[in-house]
Amino acid sequence: MNKSEFVSAVAANAEVSKKDAEKVIKAFEDVIIEELKKGGKVQLVGFGNFDVTERAERQGRNPQTKEPITIPASKSPRFKVGKSFKDAINGVESAKSE
Repeated sequence: MNKSEFVSAVAANAEVSKKDAEKVIKAFEDVIIEELKKGGKVQLVGFGNFDVTERAERQGRNPQTKEPITIPASKSPRFKVGKSFKDAINGVESAKSE
């Protein structure tokens, strides 16, 4: 599913226009990106967590010349899936307490 198909599916599921669905999806992306840029994290209980991991500077090799190179430190966004999301994908029904 590409982004335009995703927008269409969200619009149909929420019974809103594609234009409104696209605005909401864009806002969702922007909020997550801004929070991660500030060093924070976004926790959506049951769905998953977005955060940033830091990778230290390290030594590597250029595969063509075999020369050693320094790979600079970097930050990498990460998503860790939540239990409810994982269970839904695996067809596990959530335990309901009565």
